[in-house]
Amino acid sequence: MDWPHDINIDAEYDEADFGTSVGLGEQPALLVVDLINAFTDPETSLGSDVTGVLEQTERLLDAFREHDLPRYFTTVAYEESYGDAGRFVEKVPALRELRLGTEAVEIDDRVEPEDGERVILKKYASAFFGTDLQTELTTHRVDTLVLAGVTTSGCIRATTVDSLQHGYRTIVPADAVGDRAEGPHRANLFDIDAKYGDVVTTDSVLDHLSAND
Repeated sequence: MDWPHDINIDAEYDEADFGTSVGLGEQPALLVVDLINAFTDPETSLGSDVTGVLEQTERLLDAFREHDLPRYFTTVAYEESYGDAGRFVEKVPALRELRLGTEAVEIDDRVEPEDGERVILKKYASAFFGTDLQTELTTHRVDTLVLAGVTTSGCIRATTVDSLQHGYRTIVPADAVGDRAEGPHRANLFDIDAKYGDVVTTDSVLDHLSAND
């Protein structure tokens, strides 16, 4: 990546032994983060054009389904009182669009879950915080979490950090995650790759799965 600084960030991180690849383990799972209508419709306050992210996520879903590997989805939704939104809704008032039971919080039809694929309801950025995701992953003996969805600087980053802290190999295909602006997207991918997980491509994940047939 090219960075608008007077120093070569990549070189400085390389010299300090950052960014070593952890790779995929024996039992990867796919977590599709918040590809709900409110985030995938550019006409909403929370949305943006993430067509490319949806296309790459669809490819990942097809491959994980073909290999019968665990798949999970997340959504964010709040009660009418917003008592379950805490200070988050004060910081980001646009989150008021995410009401339980509305079309806004449903998974986009282009990547909709199939029978048996769980949609995990979360209230904050990380898919681990206040949910039973950890139980699901333990039950299915998952050792690697592949993340797709939105946004890179928000829920993807928060989930990546928690995934690492829960002991999982964490893989983020750069073309399967997105943000509302390129700057935060690129900056957070750089940080994730340096400290928390492997930033790769969708093709590389698919190649790995095919090689292990």
